[in-house]
Amino acid sequence: MSDWKEHGIRIVRAGELDTNTPQTPGMSRAAAITHARTGASKLWAGTVTVAPAARTGAHHHGEIETVLYIVRGRARFRWGDRLEYVEEAGPGDFIYVPPFVPHQEMNARADEPVEAVVVRSGQEPIVVNLDIESAEPAPPAGGDPFHSNGV
Repeated sequence: MSDWKEHGIRIVRAGELDTNTPQTPGMSRAAAITHARTGASKLWAGTVTVAPAARTGAHHHGEIETVLYIVRGRARFRWGDRLEYVEEAGPGDFIYVPPFVPHQEMNARADEPVEAVVVRSGQEPIVVNLDIESAEPAPPAGGDPFHSNGV
C-alpha cells in the first residue's frame, strides 16, 4: 500500500515558485513543478512573464518540447532560422514549440505584461541563447528595458 500522504498530490503555492532557473534576456522564468520540488520525473512546469513592450533574445530549448498557455496580455512569437515567421497569441491560447526551433517571445503591448504558464517535456533546464538578430522593428528610444541595441 502506498503512502499517498507523502507520495500523492503536491501543491506548489504561488509564492513558492523558484526563479533560480536558466533565463533568457527579456523574460523572467519561475519553476513550479520540478523533480526537486515535487518529484516529477518527465515534466517541468512554471511561469514566464514578459514586461510591457519587451522582447526576449532568440533561443531554443534543445530536444525539449514546450507548451505555453497565455493567461494575460498579448504575446508575439517569431521563429525560424532568421526569425522570419510571426504570429500573435492572447489569453486562452496555447502555443506549441517543437524541439530545436529558434524562437523569440515579445510583448505586443506596451501597457501590460504577458503572463503565461509553461510546461516542458523534460526536467533538463535547457535554454540555448542564440546570436540571431531580431526581424522585429526596434522599439522607440528607451522603450526596450532589456536591450540597448534594439535586438
